[in-house]
Amino acid sequence: MREYLLTLCITAAVTYLLTGPVRKFAIVAGAMPEIRARDVHREPTPRLGGIAMFFGLCAGLLVADHLTNLNQVFEKSNEPRALLSGAALIWLIGVLDDKFEIDALIKLGGQMIAAGVMVVQGLTILWLPVPGVGTVALTQWQGTLLTVALVVITINAVNFVDGLDGLAAGMVCIASAAFFMYAYRIWYSYGIEAAAPATLFAAILMGMCLGFLPHNMHPARIFMGDSGSMLIGLVLAAGAISVTGQVDPDVMNLFSGSERNTVHQTVPVYIPLLLPLTIIAIPAADLILAIVRRTWRGQSPFAADRGHLHHRLLEIGHSHSRAVLIMYFWSALIAFGALAYSVNSASMWIVLGVVVLSAIGLVLLLLPRFTPRAPVWAERFVPPRYRRRKTVVAASQPPLADGPAEQEPRTPVAAGVSGVNGATAVGPRSRLSR
Repeated sequence: MREYLLTLCITAAVTYLLTGPVRKFAIVAGAMPEIRARDVHREPTPRLGGIAMFFGLCAGLLVADHLTNLNQVFEKSNEPRALLSGAALIWLIGVLDDKFEIDALIKLGGQMIAAGVMVVQGLTILWLPVPGVGTVALTQWQGTLLTVALVVITINAVNFVDGLDGLAAGMVCIASAAFFMYAYRIWYSYGIEAAAPATLFAAILMGMCLGFLPHNMHPARIFMGDSGSMLIGLVLAAGAISVTGQVDPDVMNLFSGSERNTVHQTVPVYIPLLLPLTIIAIPAADLILAIVRRTWRGQSPFAADRGHLHHRLLEIGHSHSRAVLIMYFWSALIAFGALAYSVNSASMWIVLGVVVLSAIGLVLLLLPRFTPRAPVWAERFVPPRYRRRKTVVAASQPPLADGPAEQEPRTPVAAGVSGVNGATAVGPRSRLSR
């Protein structure tokens, strides 16, 4: 565990320290596109944050290769090299897109090629545990097609949700934390060495997101761009493919009996990892809804619009920060709920806890205008928007003796723009001088 934590910290530190210079480079290189109709930010913001994240990935793999226990992952498996090859290709495509806005079909082809590069080097799905059937061995073509489809879907799901400051990095960080806990349990508790690469990938992915988040929280100073969103989506998919398609369920020996009965009983364990869409369920739902919405209108599935889930949260009245926190809440509920269910699927307390937390999440969605107020003794520790409002002198009060004869009344400022109440990221104000 200490070596995993060391790898995580070094990855986060390298990503954090490089993001500042990368931001200056993006400004000099002109990677600051004009504000589009679907954007919620009001000022041109540099992209190319994926450059710092990629070098953080390289630093994490390099450090892990020189550690005593994690070095065995590189000696016994070719999966880290496969991940690095696919990540380098998808990162290069993302950098070109952040600078030159390449076509969506070209990006899709690049994503498929990056997945194919990982398959050629051994990072592929070999078998699947199917309920009531047993462990189904896949042919080479079946494993390749399933792996490529899984990588492409996960990359685009993460890319679609990258619409608010800190949203994609935070949601992927939450998903990778739940993924790390599960993969580490398989590797450490059951002694299955095949789960070690997935555990390493999850630790590095957490470090990449944690190192980039301080620069990307609202108001963001830099965006990760497609070079970052596609990169973290590929790393998340690679970890899920590694632990799902290459760890034999029979090795765990959780239950006795026939192979069919064994796989049937271990399905609750493998369902959260069979498809990473159960861990990143919110981005996956956003992806499906976007495809249905755009094709229904006769548009291309890759056409951009303002109909994503985070856009709808802003439209019903949530502020930028609150919309991000609500998405964090639902991601954590689904990811860690699936994790708890995989550990003990027979416990009713887990189901009741998920139901209660879901009810709380629905209440938060329905209260966009509610602003909690901190008690008086805690006001100095919270942001100003959560403090109690001070008493304002009425405009009808007569002026002081030594003051001006008349006091011009102030016109109240209307909250929200285009129906967005409290959405600070889409307000008309601008920090740039006009």
